[in-house]
Amino acid sequence: MRLCIAAALALFVVAVSPLPASAGDGPVHAIAMHGEPALPADFTHFPYADPDAPKGGRIDYAVQGSFDSLNPFIVLGDGARGLFDQYFGMNVLESLMLRSRDEAFTLYPLIAESIETDEERSFVEFTLNARARFSDGVPITVEDVIFSMELLAEKGRPNYQNWIRAAERIEKVGERGVRFTLREDAGREAPLLLAQLPILPRHATDAESFDRTSLKPPVGSGPYTVERVSPGELLVLKRNPDYWAADIPSKRGFDNFDEIRITYIRDDNTLFEAFKKGMASIHIETDTGRWATGYDFPAVQDGRVIKDNFEFGLPSGMYGFVLNTRRPVFSDRAVRHALVSLFDFEWANRNLFNSAYSRTKSYYDGSELSSHGIPASEAEQALLAPFPDAVLPEIMEGTWAPPVSDGSGRDREFLRAGMEALKAAGYRLDGRRMVGPDGRPLTFEIMLNGNSGVPLATSWTRTLERLGIEATIRVVDSAQYLQRQRTYDYDVILQNFTSSLSPGAEQLARWGSKSRDLDGTYNFAGVAEPALDALIEELLAARSREDFIAAVRAYDRVLLSGAYVVPLYNPQINRWIARWRQIERPEATPLYGPQFQTWWRSAS
Repeated sequence: MRLCIAAALALFVVAVSPLPASAGDGPVHAIAMHGEPALPADFTHFPYADPDAPKGGRIDYAVQGSFDSLNPFIVLGDGARGLFDQYFGMNVLESLMLRSRDEAFTLYPLIAESIETDEERSFVEFTLNARARFSDGVPITVEDVIFSMELLAEKGRPNYQNWIRAAERIEKVGERGVRFTLREDAGREAPLLLAQLPILPRHATDAESFDRTSLKPPVGSGPYTVERVSPGELLVLKRNPDYWAADIPSKRGFDNFDEIRITYIRDDNTLFEAFKKGMASIHIETDTGRWATGYDFPAVQDGRVIKDNFEFGLPSGMYGFVLNTRRPVFSDRAVRHALVSLFDFEWANRNLFNSAYSRTKSYYDGSELSSHGIPASEAEQALLAPFPDAVLPEIMEGTWAPPVSDGSGRDREFLRAGMEALKAAGYRLDGRRMVGPDGRPLTFEIMLNGNSGVPLATSWTRTLERLGIEATIRVVDSAQYLQRQRTYDYDVILQNFTSSLSPGAEQLARWGSKSRDLDGTYNFAGVAEPALDALIEELLAARSREDFIAAVRAYDRVLLSGAYVVPLYNPQINRWIARWRQIERPEATPLYGPQFQTWWRSAS
């Protein structure tokens, strides 16, 4: 079956080219976004993996939600976890290169044994490992790579489409080389993004039906194959004894379980109960109160369950209530700032979280990328000069912080400040209702996926109610939530925007104008801000770490000034994970936190 997309997209020319039109410095084993890779060409394993980890046994994961598809690469449906997953592992399908979780943004060999580019990053060329095989034994070829790019460019998720559009031409070079000629505006991140796309088997993928949900087990090149599927409930993966990459340096110490079981559970409390009964091998705890007092069951007391408290080096990201600016009620930035100022974090932290958290003040808290408390540098001011209204003065000066209450839940000064902000935006009290300039009451709905966010939402709505703002809470099941999230059918949702030390092209799908009106992106706030578009281009084009930091800080200031999210707290500074004793892990924790693909099951 032939995939006819070249004419529609005008992206690719597939050819055999004996000599590249321009040359780089020659093939190398790894590529970093900025600077040089930390590991030499003769590295033996990642520093956070134990190459002597024993193989065998089973790990049981439990996740909240459901699934109706084994295709995680398309917008339609809810794809199962664990097939191509940065969290649970690229267990079934793989990419050309593998990201080290101990460096900001560096890739090492996987399907491709080497990479070549030039100083301008005008092209990238990969040489495939001659041993690379799909699970059915068929070799991975350059034709599979080109097929995958064409298919994802037409039918994949919007972020995949954007990554592939960076290439104006793809060519086969020799027997095992594939060369991407990049567009002038592709950005310096493009080679690294292309290297992380899934490689699909041309001989075992139905291109015509690829954009429709399917429960047919995919053929991939990863260490596991799909053993059993119970739609919406269970996915079982079994180790492929003939996995081609088991002994390459990037994979030593990885993929240590013979079987991976991922069970889907509807709500958080049931998830925890499943762990207590041994139905899940690990539990990632997000409830501070439960971490402090809920682990008093016998298995913890006698040492069969171990509580680990991990510390690692990621920026905070942004966890909070997202205001959908597609809704008229949130179209005014001044109104959004007033609503942001009316979340009583001090009361919530004390009463809901045992005062365990500090409030997030930047999209990159805890890192050199944060703008909080720092006046804009000359470099930042130059980047922001074309957009004089994009950043509030106090954020430009580094003096902004979310309002602080006395934690009593009845702080009159806190409420008065919120009231003044609403008045400045044209709102007034009409009896017991807050109404806008048009006389309409200020009201909106908070949509939650299950009950886990209800206490936070209730805390906020009670404060808003004191000023005549009617905010209601709607709890929906996972299937309805995901469908409404995809089509932006909500006023407010609770969302965690994770962050890295190398934010890049993923920002286009989160905050870029082009993603605002495309279903299935991560632009949950409906943002279309020219300053953000320009700064995304700047951070993607930065060559030095200094220029990159300046661009990200300026970007951070515009996001904060837009008041698209009500900042809450950083749930990732300390990662709390409980595990049954037979599940063991390496001593080293990488920069990006625990990597379950490197854990193993004790033989005893």
